[in-house]
Amino acid sequence: MLAALNPCGFALLPAYLTMLVTDNQPSRLVAVARALKMTAAMTTGFTVVFAVFGLIVAPVASSAQRFLPWFSLLVGLAIFGAGLWLLAGRSITFPKGRPRSGAPITRSVGSMFGFGVSYALASLTCTIAPFLAVVVSAFRADSVLAGSGLFLLYAAGMGLVVGTAALAVALAQQSLIRGARQLGRAVPLSGGGVVLLLVGAYVAYYGWWEIRVLRGAAPGDPIIESAASVQHLLANTTASIGPGGFGLAMIGSLLVVGGAHWVRHLLSRSDASADHAKGR
Repeated sequence: MLAALNPCGFALLPAYLTMLVTDNQPSRLVAVARALKMTAAMTTGFTVVFAVFGLIVAPVASSAQRFLPWFSLLVGLAIFGAGLWLLAGRSITFPKGRPRSGAPITRSVGSMFGFGVSYALASLTCTIAPFLAVVVSAFRADSVLAGSGLFLLYAAGMGLVVGTAALAVALAQQSLIRGARQLGRAVPLSGGGVVLLLVGAYVAYYGWWEIRVLRGAAPGDPIIESAASVQHLLANTTASIGPGGFGLAMIGSLLVVGGAHWVRHLLSRSDASADHAKGR
């Protein structure tokens, strides 16, 4: 669960949640289904990177450690560029010729998988050590079954935090859209260019800070320390809530949406029956 809020990549979470907010105002059921689908794709991309890195790169992890901050730097620059692109009034779409030409890439399953990969690459420096110590060591010391179980729990913890936050945004989407519209057109609704810009700048800066520290620079930095205080607060809150709290929140959200949809379905059937009876 805490991997989703690691110091290196936690700033990417707001960027992901911003992508869930669209200006077409779908029903809550559709918004929740989309949030779950995007979370599953994003979590899969995140865990695939850790699986590949943990099982293939683990033997040389110590020597590769000094290169990991460059992933954060590159991911941050890419997200910063995407923010500039969206703020310029452009959209990010599939190239022509693909089956879903013109569909927003920021909300497709493939792009969410890629976002999860980017999230993992930006997080490697902070999270690969505990991952190797717990999961990969279980593969070596215990059994393949034990290691696989721990890996699935690692993925489930990541997905639980991200999925609960995504459901909260999906349920509050209409209120968020109304609030953004009150701010005027300075806040792009389709893409969250401002958020992507800020997130990309911070992630790139964090990567560059790590590179400088590895080269012998002093670790003190007011920007990093300020962000770390926010990250510590989020991580401590997440740890105190625990998997049980997040699980109940997710199940409760799904029950509320499912119950509301069922009630609307019954009411529509009742109205249709009443209209049919009047017609007779």
